[in-house]
Amino acid sequence: MSRGPLLAFDAPSLLYRAFYALPDSITDGEKHPVNALLGATNLVLFALAEHRPRAVVACFGHEAAHYRVELHSGYHADRPEMPSELEWQWERTREFWEAFGWTVAHSDTLEADDLLGAYATVEADAGGTALILTGDRDMYQCASDDVTVLYVKTGTRGFETVDPDEVVKRYGIPPAAVPDFIALRGDPSDGIPGAPGIGEKTAADLLRRHGSLGAAILAADEEKPRVASSLRDHADVLAAYKQMATLQPVAVTRPPDAETDWESASEAARSLGMKRLAERLAKGPEPPE
Repeated sequence: MSRGPLLAFDAPSLLYRAFYALPDSITDGEKHPVNALLGATNLVLFALAEHRPRAVVACFGHEAAHYRVELHSGYHADRPEMPSELEWQWERTREFWEAFGWTVAHSDTLEADDLLGAYATVEADAGGTALILTGDRDMYQCASDDVTVLYVKTGTRGFETVDPDEVVKRYGIPPAAVPDFIALRGDPSDGIPGAPGIGEKTAADLLRRHGSLGAAILAADEEKPRVASSLRDHADVLAAYKQMATLQPVAVTRPPDAETDWESASEAARSLGMKRLAERLAKGPEPPE
């Protein structure tokens, strides 16, 4: 019987989504909100029930990698500070999720995205398959025959399965060209401006015809004047944007097989006032829907 995939989840993405999606009236015995912890955990458990991973890794990282800020000072510049109610929960994630038997990984220099890509790569290189659970479309660049992105749906339960064919369907380009696409189109959520006057459709068209950002810049004279001048006049900064959007290598160790410790997880949930979750966990793994 073959082993299941490695499940690596984007802890910051899931925690923030759950924090703003669930009411802060969900509290522990001392009235501390636990909505982010509960919501993020439920998302992981949903993926666990569907895919039966061989191990689970929670990935954390620096809010804004220094090298990315050095390339562009506006990177993540408009993001607000973490609310204190979320910070309290954030500080308890390691102890809480390690009680489940899950690995909790953190990078002090790079971001959670980089760690997610690194764990997926080390798993694929070892002959396994990986699932990346996230709400960040930047991770589409990781989709391959061995790596699938589980993109968290907005406003409803569950995930969208994103493989290479799905990336092409959504963006019109292969996964490897996603950083080039982000550089051209821009990414307001990350503070990446993109090429002036070049939107999503033009960016995809350029990459389909030329294959990469660099090749599109070299062939700028073939484009309409507006597009040509945007590529030529912003060549250096566009290269920087691509570097910012490209996941960086991180040395990680492939996690060993580790089943979820349902009894320990139940106790951890109960200690934070999550009684219904504790009862579910005490019953063991849930059947897939």
